[in-house]
Amino acid sequence: MKASRIAAATAVAGSAVLALSGPAFAHVSVQPEGSAAKGGYAVVDFKVPNERDDASTVKLEVNFPADHPLASVMPQPLPGWSVKVTKSKLDKPLTMHGEKIDEAVTKVTWTADGKGVEPGYFQKFPLSVGALPEDTDQLVFKAIQTYSDKEVVRWIEVPQEGQAEPENPAPVLELSAAADDHHGTSAAADKAADKAADETDGKTGQTAAADDNEGAKSGSDTTARVLGVAGIVIGAAGVAYGVLAGRRRTA
Repeated sequence: MKASRIAAATAVAGSAVLALSGPAFAHVSVQPEGSAAKGGYAVVDFKVPNERDDASTVKLEVNFPADHPLASVMPQPLPGWSVKVTKSKLDKPLTMHGEKIDEAVTKVTWTADGKGVEPGYFQKFPLSVGALPEDTDQLVFKAIQTYSDKEVVRWIEVPQEGQAEPENPAPVLELSAAADDHHGTSAAADKAADKAADETDGKTGQTAAADDNEGAKSGSDTTARVLGVAGIVIGAAGVAYGVLAGRRRTA
């Protein structure tokens, strides 16, 4: 009897733990594909699990942080879903690639054209975003999930460091340290400079070798000319000597 009671108590406790921990791992979250470096661009996925047994997720609305606006946000086509990107005017324009941007994306909304995210499944909603801010370690996105039975779940509570995770936490994108090259610009410039230096050294070496060859060729030509003239002189002297010797014998 004691063993049965202990087993039953353990089962109840386990069920309670699972029930309490369910919301912690089943909320809407955001993760980068690769890295999300400060000052760069990234592809991020908003992961939406279905927490209901009798309804499907038919709509997702993601609100972007107003304190760190993103000028470039591009959704990836997703079969079975239509997407709408909402932009708003900025109080303070941004500068991107030397151009001033006076508006930024404030919201992206996906709406199911069919069944949506059915019970027992999850869906990823990918976005290309940038340029990511350099003055913060994370971006907080507030998401609203709508089910087919009209239930709305607001994932808008901002997690606080050192405190327990809220019941409906907002998706948080952690940013990594800025890359030294900021899209590889400096690295590309360094490589280009090294290549130019190598090419310059190569050309200098080729020029020096060419000069040496020309010098050697010039020296060879001069020697050949001297030897040729000397041969002509010697030949002429031999002919003259032969003529004089012949005259002497005749006399």
